Amino acid sequence: MSTCSVSKGCFVFKPSPKKRRVSQKTAIYFRDGKNGSEDSELRFDTCQSLWNQIKLETEVESLESELLLITASSVRSDQQIQEDLNKQLLDNVVSFLRRSHSEFQGKTTEWTYRMKSREIPTAALVLGVNVTDHDLTFRNLSEALQNNITPYIALLEAKDCSGIKNLMQKLMGQLMNCSTDVASLEDEDYVQVSQNRIRCSMKSLVDWYESVTKKTDSETLSKKRTSSSKHQQSPPVVVIFKDMESFTTKVLQDFIVISSQHICELPLVLIFGIATSPMIIHSLLPHSVSSLLCIELFQSLSCKEHLSTVIDKLLLTSRFPFKLGEKVLQVLINIFLYHDFSVWNFIRGFQLCIVEHFYSQPLSVLCCQLADAKERVNSLSHDQCENVRRLPSFRRYVERQEAEKQIALLTADSFLKETTQKLLEDLHVYHENYVSVLRCLHVFTCSLPKYPLGKQIRELHCACLENRVWETEDYESSLQLARMLNKSDLETILQQCVEILVSSAGNEFDKAVEKLKEFLTQFQKLEAEAFQEQDVSVSSQKELQKKTDLYHLQKTLLELKDSRRSKKLTKFEMLRFEVVDYIDSLVRNYLVPADHKTLHEVVYFNTASVLRGHLNAAPRIALHTALNNPYNYLKNQALKSDGGSISNKAPDICIVYKLHLECGRLINLVDWLEAFSTVVTAVEEPNADTASSDQVDDIIQYPFSLLSSLTFVNHRINEPRFSKFSFVFAGNQFQKNKAGSDSLNVLEMSQKYISSSAVGLGGSR
Repeated sequence: MSTCSVSKGCFVFKPSPKKRRVSQKTAIYFRDGKNGSEDSELRFDTCQSLWNQIKLETEVESLESELLLITASSVRSDQQIQEDLNKQLLDNVVSFLRRSHSEFQGKTTEWTYRMKSREIPTAALVLGVNVTDHDLTFRNLSEALQNNITPYIALLEAKDCSGIKNLMQKLMGQLMNCSTDVASLEDEDYVQVSQNRIRCSMKSLVDWYESVTKKTDSETLSKKRTSSSKHQQSPPVVVIFKDMESFTTKVLQDFIVISSQHICELPLVLIFGIATSPMIIHSLLPHSVSSLLCIELFQSLSCKEHLSTVIDKLLLTSRFPFKLGEKVLQVLINIFLYHDFSVWNFIRGFQLCIVEHFYSQPLSVLCCQLADAKERVNSLSHDQCENVRRLPSFRRYVERQEAEKQIALLTADSFLKETTQKLLEDLHVYHENYVSVLRCLHVFTCSLPKYPLGKQIRELHCACLENRVWETEDYESSLQLARMLNKSDLETILQQCVEILVSSAGNEFDKAVEKLKEFLTQFQKLEAEAFQEQDVSVSSQKELQKKTDLYHLQKTLLELKDSRRSKKLTKFEMLRFEVVDYIDSLVRNYLVPADHKTLHEVVYFNTASVLRGHLNAAPRIALHTALNNPYNYLKNQALKSDGGSISNKAPDICIVYKLHLECGRLINLVDWLEAFSTVVTAVEEPNADTASSDQVDDIIQYPFSLLSSLTFVNHRINEPRFSKFSFVFAGNQFQKNKAGSDSLNVLEMSQKYISSSAVGLGGSR
């Protein structure tokens, strides 16, 4: 990197990512934070290890620097949720591109016909409104295409393509970087060729493609074969429009028309990322342009299905010890359903919960696998044992014990550690059994009319975490509907429950599996008995049809009438009631709310207010807190105030705001300004001279200018001497009594009327 120049100048060299200094150890933030203890580093290591395990399931990257400040490399997995859900979509797109590529390479009749009609192969990907998740989908798609089809891929965004010239520059820049040797990219002295030196046109793109493909063919037998060597000859050029709805109509039309004229020389394939509906293509493009595209539609999975899979992988499993409380989970789900439909943001919120739990809970050091947790319990210090005794759930557990055991739990650390190990083991078994029975209950209720307990398993999970689900009205209505299921549905449900319990990690369901299999056997016997009863009923009907006297006929009819009045339950109905009652007993035994279990605070994060404060922006509340209590953000001991007193060391705008809060419906402007100047100029000596009027005028200008810049104050003069103002304070507008046309700055107003009579500020805060 040379600094030679004709004229003097400032040369800036950006450091290489490999040479950047590693930040300080992240465990320091855990030790210096609240509830810091001697095991802060261990808590941080546990947090990092847990998140690495979760990343294997969710494919979340580049968040450690923001939340955990972890600089370790990203961990990838072969089986990832995102790739599993979009596997079919990616396979279909790859098959479509391979088909179009083979047609171009073989010069088949179909491609010749398409070339004559100037049709461009186009894939329309309908990805849904969760735009924030599209980047991960396009990244996986690009990797799949690079590994199987072509190295020449360009991803275009509307913000970078305001005109056709910008689009061509961006397109050629990305394609040229794709063909650059990998070794040259890793060289520190590598300088990217500026696209301004070449003419960005379709003709230049065609010439570049011909030169690159010829060079690739000539280097086929060489040893230094790049990633393009695994592709066939003449690979297609894929152009991905990530957000098609945001592109202007003229840019799309010009690019498609120009590209169609060179389709015989350049195997171009377009991919449209669509968030709304495929009809947007015909809305943006006229028929004369859309007829140049050979469009094939691809539909991705719903974001709700993606969320259900993520919750199933992360929460409804015993693999990960960390759990979310009902209110916290409801906050994340509400943000997903009512804000962005983004699974990516849901996972980020889940990661924030992990960080906050390990940062704020000293006993989160035990939130790990059961074997490791037992070992860590043996090494607990006396202070950590006291933290265990202070847990609310442990206090309730001690109160239920005998007097001797209570004394031992509160005084003997060794006995406390043994009890803690047993309680942690019980909590682990509870989670294993809870998930299995929850799935069985969901199988029973997911097909009921109107879905009393919810259609998704996450809704049932939240209901079970909130309180005893069997005490709710929705559960009672679900049981009533379940008692009316037909035989085929019951058999299908029981078979699914058997499969769930057999595959369960718990060891307490052997008897339950045998009982359910017994129910299935009884249903099969009822079917055989039903055929026999049907034959008997047919024979009885034939007897009634025979000639008989009036006495026997009346006797037979009365017996039928009495049998109908008694309404005796059939064997099937009795067996159905027995099945529902048995499932109800499983629910009452295993679906106890988590907050009823001892030591649930170790693994459950329940502080929904903290999560809501981080994720749900409330600028009005934050602004009020900053103005009313600046210590909350500045952490300066001099700003602490007791009893609502106003300190002269507080920022001037905070003093003005707190003086405003002390007033009622009307504010006397002169008293307000004089009170402010009195607080600001307050000194320790009681007989000190007061500030001059010029100093007061200088002092009062600053806070009012801040109020004006923050758009809190909207001021209008209505009369020349006595005026009423319109105030905008924290979003509430104070309406004026009379209409006025003149406007005056607060600074000029305060200087003009500082010695005048009181000026009312009408309205209520």
